[in-house]
Amino acid sequence: MSAPSPLEAEALEFIRALIRIDSVNTGDAATIGDGETRAARFVQERLEEVGYTTELVEPRAGRASVIARLAGSDPDAGALVVHAHLDVVPVTAADWTHPPFGAEIHDGILYGRGAVDMKNYAGTILAIARAFRREGVVPRRDLIFAFFADEEAGGVWGARWIVEQRPDLLAGATEAIGEVGGFSLPLGTPGRRAYLVATAEKGVTWATLTARGHAAHGSIPTSDNAVVRLARAVAAVGAHRFRVHRTATLERFLTLFGAAAGRPFGDDPGPDELARLGFAAPLIGAGLRNTVSPTVLEAGGKTNVIPATASARFDIRVLPGQDEALRAELAAVVGDDIDIAWGRELRAIESPVDADLLGVLQQAISAEDPGGTVIPYLLPASTDNKHLARLGIRGYGFIPLQVPDDFDVFGQFHTADEAIPVASLHFCTRVTARILRSA
Repeated sequence: MSAPSPLEAEALEFIRALIRIDSVNTGDAATIGDGETRAARFVQERLEEVGYTTELVEPRAGRASVIARLAGSDPDAGALVVHAHLDVVPVTAADWTHPPFGAEIHDGILYGRGAVDMKNYAGTILAIARAFRREGVVPRRDLIFAFFADEEAGGVWGARWIVEQRPDLLAGATEAIGEVGGFSLPLGTPGRRAYLVATAEKGVTWATLTARGHAAHGSIPTSDNAVVRLARAVAAVGAHRFRVHRTATLERFLTLFGAAAGRPFGDDPGPDELARLGFAAPLIGAGLRNTVSPTVLEAGGKTNVIPATASARFDIRVLPGQDEALRAELAAVVGDDIDIAWGRELRAIESPVDADLLGVLQQAISAEDPGGTVIPYLLPASTDNKHLARLGIRGYGFIPLQVPDDFDVFGQFHTADEAIPVASLHFCTRVTARILRSA
């Protein structure tokens, strides 16, 4: 392997430095320290070293984000937000082989919390932003480099707060690049890889199902036992197969991946067809249809008392445009004798699959991997792109990483011994720099 370029070396240096800053986001204000602010100040100092004017916002102690803008040559072109989050999920150190905040490299692999999610990209875009400033690079459109807090707990004090309280920091932006996507997948032919770009994200909503009956002594069974009624409803939901909905993103994925692999998909890809996607099969499969997962059951408090109510909570992921259809279908599955209360809601987003930006991504990938094909897919989870969408910013998940065919990048998220090959980080630096120069 050739020696890394100065840009690649600096990006790796910043990635490791950010991993060493413990910025764990527990989601509980009482247990969150100042790690996100320390990481934001690290970024701010290095941007200002090369002449950027930065804006650091800290709506709550320890929860800081930092944003800087590089002016482009075309004032009429919409700005591009390039964003990463500085917080990471908690760790159980005993489960790790290598120190989670050590940023150690062993056999060409970088280990540490944030190596994939997503201090890798934060360090990469920080290095590129500095290089562009030093070299006097003037991109076509404004580049807004955003380093957000609190993504792992919904962006309340990060992207969401900025969208609601400081939208001026994102003025003129029309598109954004962030997580989750860009990782290579084998296409079944030597030298051919797919690089998935998230052009859509499922919506998130919660629901509580409640069954009602009459309280009674446990020694005398009743015909309207709320626990039994709830159990039937939960089992019905678990057995129900929601219909496939062919969104624009799914249509493009099935067409392009099938053509690139030389094996078309059917109208309703089953487990056998999805199996050829390898470790990405569950991810793609979850994007075919709405999903409803029972997660919490609550009933009674005393063994000899039949409770009057029983409830179950559900995590629900909804395809773009399917909110009302999902509600109607779930109600039909559980029946009329179950009450449904709907909770939080974060709407699905879908960006154009034929945007010029996707052509830029393809050109950048082709320059580094001639056998690579950029293919849209639907992310069944959520990122900060959902918050940016409220300002009309079209989001794309694309962190370009060429990895060995048997390396499951998706499997690294939130796991112990989170890791990424150093060579993949160098690839990300080169491809991202190409993207930002020509976007």
